[in-house]
Amino acid sequence: MQNENKLGVMPISKLIWNMSLPIIISMLVQALYNVVDSFFVAQLSEQALTAVSLAFPAQNLMIGLATGTAVGVNALMGRSLGAGNRDRANQVAIHGILLALFGFLFSAVLALLFARVFFASQTTIEYIIENGTQYLLICCVGSVGLFCQVMFERLLQGTGRSVLSMYTQGIGAIINIALDPICIFTLNMGVSGAAAATIIGQIVAACVGLWMNRKKNTDIDLQLRGFRPNWRMIGQIYSIALPSVLMVAIGSVMTFCMNKILITYHSAKETAATAFGIYFKLNSFIFMPIFGLNNGVVPIVAYNYGAQKRRRMTEAIKLSTIYASIIMILGMILFLTIPELLLKIFDATDTMLAVGAPALRIISISFSMAGACIALGSSFQALGKATYSMIVSLVRQLIFLVPLAYLLARYGQVVGNDHLVWWSYPLAEIASMFVTMFFFRRMYRKLIAPIPLEPSQQ
Repeated sequence: MQNENKLGVMPISKLIWNMSLPIIISMLVQALYNVVDSFFVAQLSEQALTAVSLAFPAQNLMIGLATGTAVGVNALMGRSLGAGNRDRANQVAIHGILLALFGFLFSAVLALLFARVFFASQTTIEYIIENGTQYLLICCVGSVGLFCQVMFERLLQGTGRSVLSMYTQGIGAIINIALDPICIFTLNMGVSGAAAATIIGQIVAACVGLWMNRKKNTDIDLQLRGFRPNWRMIGQIYSIALPSVLMVAIGSVMTFCMNKILITYHSAKETAATAFGIYFKLNSFIFMPIFGLNNGVVPIVAYNYGAQKRRRMTEAIKLSTIYASIIMILGMILFLTIPELLLKIFDATDTMLAVGAPALRIISISFSMAGACIALGSSFQALGKATYSMIVSLVRQLIFLVPLAYLLARYGQVVGNDHLVWWSYPLAEIASMFVTMFFFRRMYRKLIAPIPLEPSQQ
């Protein structure tokens, strides 16, 4: 028992925070970077901030490819370790690094071909198109650091070394924050300086992550000697990862569509799209802890599923759902009470405050339901049912949210109420909650309930 991985023996409540807290801290540092990055860009002009905001869907799609692939690697590796198959876990890890490099090449080629077209499809303002294109090109062409950083972090998390993962992400974000004012103002690089600071931080973090996996991670051995790609294993990784990637892609499509709807039908046009972008920067302080919690819980559930420990699995899912709901409710209270103060971080004009404050208040109502949905979604990923998460995301962000936003924006234009468009978020979250509960009950009956219930003493 003493030699068993802590994922299988540590008390669940303690284990969740032991695994999640370092990730949450590093993700909060990352969220701080996002806000600081936009804070400095906002000092240039509102149009500069709009350029970065409109880049978000494409940038998020790239991040989603990196994190989604890592989710597949993490879950498959966790199940292999739980079943005691370290050789297979090691092969999964090496394949993960290979897939990270392919992801970088794919993102760089797409950016080189379509970055300017992407911005021109959203606005006709040349300053926004030029600066946004430069920003996105630098982020994507230099994304080797992002893809490798994310993969190395997940390898550390998947073997229970979340503290080391915190160091890698924290180091990258701190370097990023420190370089932002230097690159943007001292070197007079403008919006491109923000992108340059980003990729430098990511490359340093990736190097640190590689070193930690080679020197500190004794559960896997990243030796490439004699390595041959196993296409069946790659297929297994992406059977878990692809729904996660598509889930982020759905979010990127949603953001793109929302920007188009706001620019077309909202009276404030680009200012409304910028306010929407600021919302995503601010909500990262609420959602990043939830995602950090989920990243900590996925290997717990995956490992104990591999070890056939039903009681530990169900306790992990239950407690993570409770913790996520509490965090989201606190976030909702924050957005409801001080939205103006939050917007002023970005040097908001009176027009921005008039648009953004109601938006933050109305959208935050959806937080009360989102926490439980996201937490239960982590169990889908851990047990190889990431397709369920993808369907839930599809329901929330495309099937309900975008059509509702379009209809409410059109109706709001007729009656002179621009704030109606933001109610699409709480309404879509209600639908998401019902779909999530349906899939969770189905998964529980098929995968968890058949496992014999072991004694409560672990």
